[in-house]
Amino acid sequence: MLVITGPSGVGKGTLVKRLLAEVPGIKKSVSVTTRELRPGEIEGVHYLFRSTEQFMEMVKHGQFMEWAEFAGNFYGTPKKWVEEETANGFDVILEIEVQGAKQIRERHPQALLIFLSPPSFEALKERLEGRATESPDKLALRLAKAKQEMKEKSLFQYEVVNDNIEEAVNKLLDIVYSERRDSACGGTE
Repeated sequence: MLVITGPSGVGKGTLVKRLLAEVPGIKKSVSVTTRELRPGEIEGVHYLFRSTEQFMEMVKHGQFMEWAEFAGNFYGTPKKWVEEETANGFDVILEIEVQGAKQIRERHPQALLIFLSPPSFEALKERLEGRATESPDKLALRLAKAKQEMKEKSLFQYEVVNDNIEEAVNKLLDIVYSERRDSACGGTE
């Protein structure tokens, strides 16, 4: 299990798409969310969109590996799907928020945890403003959360700075292949 985390707007989605295209035997978990569907998003591809009531019912029945509230919405990783895919021999990427990544760190110590950082807080702010997908209030909330999350990067095994997309992808590829090699050789983490 490979966890890719970092503040909103750091480029998690872009980097994960590249990993999926370049690394055989790897799949991305589709998170459940109570967030509204954004233009261009597809149910079951980008997220599994559920009501808050449906989400809380899933929490009640222990159906998440991790779950968190972020910017007024809930997000969670479906446990059954991840367990099935890893049992079938696939590595699974969880592209999740820092709060959820910390839960995975506690509950699944064998997971590989990578923190994506922006080149600077100002660069992250520009990326989020450039998206123009949220109200000023939601944007301010995301930026405040990002400042806090960036302070927690030392909790993770690796940090990759997403300053240049090609360099960041290459660093992620190096990490994945190195960890696979160490695992195959019986290396320790």
